[in-house]
Amino acid sequence: MEAPESEGIKNMAAHWERYLERWTKAGLLTPVTADLIRAHEVEQDKEQGLRWPIVIAIAFGGLLLAAGILLFVAAHWDKLSPWLRFSLVLAMVAGTHLAGALAATRFPLLATALHAVGTICLGAGIFLAGQIFHLQEHWPGGVMLWALGAWIAWAVLRDWPQAALAALTTPVWLAGEWLEATGSGIGREPILAAGLLMLAISYLTVLTPQKTSPVRKALAWIGGLALFPAVSAVILAGTSYNWSHFALGWNGGLCGWVGAFLLPLALAGLLRGQAVWMNVIAAFWVAFLSMTHSGFRIGRALSHTATNDLTVYGLCAVGSMGLIAWGMQEGRKERVNLGVAGFALTVLFFYFSTVMDKLGRSASLIGLGLLFLLGGWLLEKTRRRLLIQMGKEAA
Repeated sequence: MEAPESEGIKNMAAHWERYLERWTKAGLLTPVTADLIRAHEVEQDKEQGLRWPIVIAIAFGGLLLAAGILLFVAAHWDKLSPWLRFSLVLAMVAGTHLAGALAATRFPLLATALHAVGTICLGAGIFLAGQIFHLQEHWPGGVMLWALGAWIAWAVLRDWPQAALAALTTPVWLAGEWLEATGSGIGREPILAAGLLMLAISYLTVLTPQKTSPVRKALAWIGGLALFPAVSAVILAGTSYNWSHFALGWNGGLCGWVGAFLLPLALAGLLRGQAVWMNVIAAFWVAFLSMTHSGFRIGRALSHTATNDLTVYGLCAVGSMGLIAWGMQEGRKERVNLGVAGFALTVLFFYFSTVMDKLGRSASLIGLGLLFLLGGWLLEKTRRRLLIQMGKEAA
């Protein structure tokens, strides 16, 4: 996936190119003038070639600034009175946002980073304030306030970092409320894992040919980074039960499963419109994957047989190919790349868990080497062929 800002520049260039062709065909511009405009824009892009080092420097600077502020507060925490602690927390949050407001007109990129640092410090400030005044301990409530602050900041600033923070803190709040409400009931982990996987898919697929924006690109990055860990969580959730605990009640389990699937689908429907039907198909895949490891068989242990494991590998392979097809249909390279990577990981894990222990030491190493060499070459060749085909269809 490309970063939100770099892809936005490319989309803008394609936008101008369409208008240049339209104006040239209409006779408003001569072909020579259109070529001069294109050459000028190419030179402008070259002059902006050092933009990414500046962006990276500011991003790391913002993270280091936030970490330094938090470490400074932690180092002097015991020496401060409660009211001085609270004043320091307020100054930490308000100061970064004020600095961002002052830099907005002169250096917008710096202002965006400072506002993001302010929202990050807000989360630390909320929990520090709870510690100062010995408030009743309910950590999801603190995350809820943090998410609310991120949503307010996004509504005011419309910066994609604020949207990304809101998209991260809101699921953490809901997951925390679910864990607190279910206590140590059996079956809560598969429900939570399925919900997170559904949300990762919803985030990943918010980019469509007609709908692209920095906020959507940030959500797609979050979904892409969370996809494989979420799949692993769904697979492993069914094997991590503590059968000495009580199972969830029928109402609690049903409400959990409904929320785990309907809430991400509602978000996908809001962001994707009529194209949400593909997310519905993905939801069936997530449901089957959850069922394979006893996600829907709450209250009794299952013996994980070889057949069950083969079903998991088969579902992972089907899901990878489905993600490739999804990317091909909507012209999204990142989905094709993730699908190819998912298929490669599926084959690799299948070899390690099922094939390698049945071979001798030398034979297993030879097979592993051939798998990496031939399999990697075939997958890369297939990936490039798919991307070329996708580019021809887009053209």
